[in-house]
Amino acid sequence: MATERQLKNRQAKLKMQIQDLLGDFLVGSVSTKGPKRPGFNLTYKVEQVTKSRHIRKNHEKRVAGMTKKHKRIKQLLQLLTDVNWELLKLED
Repeated sequence: MATERQLKNRQAKLKMQIQDLLGDFLVGSVSTKGPKRPGFNLTYKVEQVTKSRHIRKNHEKRVAGMTKKHKRIKQLLQLLTDVNWELLKLED
């Protein structure tokens, strides 16, 4: 089991990593339009409804990178949640 000091250090590192990724990200995933239609869409959900936006050819790589940042932010937030939970348990 980690000590409170170790958990607080891990918490601070995770917060810093999350902060570094914020700002330039997109929620969703890049998908093709199908074999007969060239191009890509950014697909995402809003209130259980799937939405789609066309991605211009010159933005494909940038959009893909921005969606990867969002996935990484989600992973880091889960890790931060776990650390915060462990810190709460130590307070008892």
